[in-house]
Amino acid sequence: MSEAAEDRLQRARRFLERDAVPTPDLVGPMITESWARCLEAGLDPHWPPKLDATDAFGLRAERDQAELTRRLALAEMEALYQQIAGSNFLIAFAAPNGVLLDTIADPSFRSTARTSSIRAGTLWTETRCGTNALGTVAQIGRPLTVHGGEHFFASFGGLTCTAAPVYAPNGTLAGVLDASSHCTSRQQHTQALVGMAATQIENGLFRHSYASSLLVAFHSRGEYLHTLNAGLLALDETGTVLGANPQARFLLQGLPALPGRHFDDLFRTGFAGLMRIDSGQEYRRLEDRVGSAFVARLENRKPSPFGVVQVAASAPAIAAPEPPFVAEDPAVIDVLRRIEAAARRKLPILIRGETGTGKEQLARHAHHASRRTGAFVPLNCAAMPDNLIEAELFGHADGAFTGARRGGSPGLVMEADGGTLFLDEIGDMKLPLQAVLLRLLDDWVVRPVGGGRARQVDVLLVAATHADLEKAVAEGRFRADLFFRLDAVGVLLPPLRIRRDFAAIAARTAAELAPDHAFTPGAIRALSLRRWPGNIRELRNAMTRLTLTEPKRVVDVENVERLFGVVPDNPDAADASLRASTHARIVAVHSTTGGNLSQTARQLGVSRNTVYRAIGATRRQLHD
Repeated sequence: MSEAAEDRLQRARRFLERDAVPTPDLVGPMITESWARCLEAGLDPHWPPKLDATDAFGLRAERDQAELTRRLALAEMEALYQQIAGSNFLIAFAAPNGVLLDTIADPSFRSTARTSSIRAGTLWTETRCGTNALGTVAQIGRPLTVHGGEHFFASFGGLTCTAAPVYAPNGTLAGVLDASSHCTSRQQHTQALVGMAATQIENGLFRHSYASSLLVAFHSRGEYLHTLNAGLLALDETGTVLGANPQARFLLQGLPALPGRHFDDLFRTGFAGLMRIDSGQEYRRLEDRVGSAFVARLENRKPSPFGVVQVAASAPAIAAPEPPFVAEDPAVIDVLRRIEAAARRKLPILIRGETGTGKEQLARHAHHASRRTGAFVPLNCAAMPDNLIEAELFGHADGAFTGARRGGSPGLVMEADGGTLFLDEIGDMKLPLQAVLLRLLDDWVVRPVGGGRARQVDVLLVAATHADLEKAVAEGRFRADLFFRLDAVGVLLPPLRIRRDFAAIAARTAAELAPDHAFTPGAIRALSLRRWPGNIRELRNAMTRLTLTEPKRVVDVENVERLFGVVPDNPDAADASLRASTHARIVAVHSTTGGNLSQTARQLGVSRNTVYRAIGATRRQLHD
């Protein structure tokens, strides 16, 4: 290092000591090394350069180049955001060159000038933006948290940023995932959550890269076989290794888990023995060449009538079934897309929404989209007695308790084996049962009440609630660890009063209830102006009453007014109600897009100016 650079490094250390850290010794080596690189590049911590950004064309080209990685990353970003939402967080994903591809943020995070510039298209390299989690992780290829004054430039000193690299199967950097928050919102578990999300993306890339190859998932403990801790090996039809994910290389350290080596070079259990089981089944004793034992599971294998190993050929994705309900609202379409992707990957799904918004219908759609052959088994957690719900879920032995069914019962989880278990009103589940459910999610082994043989099950879990689970967690009424497990993919169904497809919903409802009745456009508009606290269920009941009380089979605005009250005579009042609903709708979508005006406008089919005016009007109302 030159004498001038050494002098600048010493000044930088003094800057850190004065503004953020008690002594320079407490600054980690990766931070110190990053500062040294920044100073060598000629950066001055007191004079940040202007943030570079690509134009819309360049951003689109970057996104197209990273299409698969970005698609996987968006799903994990959504899940990660749901886990830490409400904590002044921003989730971001950047290309290997530091270009920010996508962000999802709490509105509160966007409220300051220094954070409003963190948006898609901006460039976050270390050589330009100094020590920052995204740019430094892209530089060093290792996870890192940069807290407060550890940022090279003081303008970012109010942030804590945690980032993890995402690697492609060939070992090259595929992107960087980041979670940033105001320093006052720092959470100790963020680094673990970001790391898990990055691993999930890497495993998705690995499975896609070897979609036409035989995959072997393995781990030393059976309960971890279906988790991110499992190793993945890709093999060809002869047993030759094509690829291994990082966890596989870790589990097989000291052994040549390299492309070109044979399965038999790694495991005493021969390739021929492994091939005796079908795809999806578990092999209970897989022993490597140094004597370690594993549980293994095959993926992508299809049976051959000739006893020869065949690997499932790549096939075009099968379109998800059409939902049995109206879904023309852009926000609902986005919910469907995420639900379908999660169901195909067997991720736990948490559906939120007001009563009557259609949470069970959406859960049934997830079941059909997963193409699972088992049953859809619903359970209303709020309707079950506390002393019976565990037995209903996990079954019971004969005579396990007073009133137990003769001969015992397999339980609802067993009934859902190979299918979907839908836990409605999960927010009303009592704490003791929450602990039992959490244990089930850890290993998916059903243990009947009163004894009996424990059995492994394969279940897609979908939960739903209208309750504020974050508040319940804060008040100690709901376990935080269970919330994070259930909320792997969380979606919110918008209330009927802000949906853009109200007319289509009303028409579909009328056709189902009374196909011989007709609702005039005026009647539909009069219905649309109401608040509908009971949402689609309330609308359905209201339209049922209208068809029963109007034998002439034409329902007009007068019929609606006679039964439910007069629509405001003042058109300005009606327009104000519509404007309020429209503004609420725009604000809701604006929040889900991380404050992205363009994305909000595209999703709603309106202009950017419309979005801007609605956000401004809402903020003025809040300040008044």
